[in-house]
Amino acid sequence: MDISKIIAEELSIKPEQVEATVKLIDEGNTIPFIARYRKEATGALNDEVLRKLDERLTYLRGLSDRQEAVIKSIEEQGKLTDELKEKILAAKTMVEVEDLYMPYKQKRRTRAMVAIEKGLEPLADAIYSQSLEAAVLEEAAKYIDAEKKVETAQDAVDGAKDIIAEKISDNAEFRGHIRDLTFNEGLVVSSRSNAKITEKDIAAKEEEQKKVYEMYYEFTEPVKSIVGYRVLAINRGENEKILTVKIEAPVDEIISYLEKSIIKKKDENTDIIISEAVKDGYDRLIAPSIERDIRSELTEKAEDGAIGVFGKNLAQLLMQPPIEGQVVLGWDPGIRTGCKIAVVDATGKVLDTTVVYATTNKPEMVNKSKEIIKKLILKDKVTLISLGNGTASRESEKVIVEIIKELGLPVKYIIVNEAGASVYSASKAATEEFPNFDVGQRSATSMARRLQDPLAELVKIEPQSMGVGQYQHDMDKKKLSEALAGVVEDCVNKVGVNLNTASASLLEYVSGISKAVAKNIVTYREENGKFTNRKQLLKVPKL
Repeated sequence: MDISKIIAEELSIKPEQVEATVKLIDEGNTIPFIARYRKEATGALNDEVLRKLDERLTYLRGLSDRQEAVIKSIEEQGKLTDELKEKILAAKTMVEVEDLYMPYKQKRRTRAMVAIEKGLEPLADAIYSQSLEAAVLEEAAKYIDAEKKVETAQDAVDGAKDIIAEKISDNAEFRGHIRDLTFNEGLVVSSRSNAKITEKDIAAKEEEQKKVYEMYYEFTEPVKSIVGYRVLAINRGENEKILTVKIEAPVDEIISYLEKSIIKKKDENTDIIISEAVKDGYDRLIAPSIERDIRSELTEKAEDGAIGVFGKNLAQLLMQPPIEGQVVLGWDPGIRTGCKIAVVDATGKVLDTTVVYATTNKPEMVNKSKEIIKKLILKDKVTLISLGNGTASRESEKVIVEIIKELGLPVKYIIVNEAGASVYSASKAATEEFPNFDVGQRSATSMARRLQDPLAELVKIEPQSMGVGQYQHDMDKKKLSEALAGVVEDCVNKVGVNLNTASASLLEYVSGISKAVAKNIVTYREENGKFTNRKQLLKVPKL
């Protein structure tokens, strides 16, 4: 397999560009690093093309490895032919390789295996090739053997049908055609599950989520046109035992195709038996497998599409312009546990923290809370309030408006997305940064800082915890994490960092800097003061 040539054709670039990029990737260079600092080697490929190249490289290498493993396995069985080897090496997808490998896979003991052990394979071959010289039952009677538990001629015929059914199922050409037919003409059908789930159980779900499932109680859509978010919604409904999902294939067309492919001449002696074996082979062996394949393909495409949307949303969140030169009061709203407050200066240094109960229904507590906030605003010369959009945000906003009005100062407030703040506040990174703060103080500080410099603050949070899309908890965690980490890396390298203020969490996303080196840079800065020139970086351990 010429991987460079395949990728070059797919991406409409030169093979030399692919080869140069592959070499850089294999040397351990990241995509942002290659995009920015190795343009002369790649022919100025942008990060989007480089990521597609990297994805295809990973897939095609996996495909090549699988082809080699399959060829080796079949060869060890002594069943490899030149024609089969050529077909395996010509396969363009994993599915095609697995279809070709199916007859040679180590299987659990099947009905066909049992029939073969009973010596019924010659009978099955004769029926399949329509070469019987006598009536079926007459020929089958020759295979009666009480010791092998073939008591009657019909037992022999039934065993032969099992062998034929598996032979049909193992045919890669048949499977490929049936898969295409099912994908192009099949339907995704979902209905309300008969599983024991009560109205009370469903009501326990969020009301909005329940409405999403209701539209899938009687749902039908062509496989080839169903959109990704519906696939993910149906999958979740099925996992929660609210929905039953199946693929309805064009069964009559498939059965007709198989019969025409196998029955080469009209022969009343064998036609009925072959037709019965065809139906059994499709219903019992092929259909469930094809349905799994198609649903897996739909899910993979849906996940890839969703991850793309997550990435765009995350990039927009990270690339919000910073608000500089402001003393910010971070307000993490709450009711029972109070509103967590933190004031940070223009550089992000924490000046004060407290907790107020400004959203209770007790006027005296609200008034006391307002006085505490007023004193902080005056003492620290607060110019901006960053209010989280979580629980009690509206109630907090009302109090903030009253405070600003009563003070008569040009203080403004902005409502910010607090997604991920609670996750960050309990994280190892937050504990290391604020060892003497509780989770509330850390969360409020994050509220303030994410307004001052969204990128620098948000990189401390795991991307999948930022609430930038639906269904992220249903996806392949590794795939999602890697894709979103790539988005963060792109954003950080596009904007750049201030070497003298950037946290280790931010520095580790810079091309060429590892987690260990990022920590060493911060440690060196703390011990030796600000960097004044780039040469000082050479003194940082491991850099």
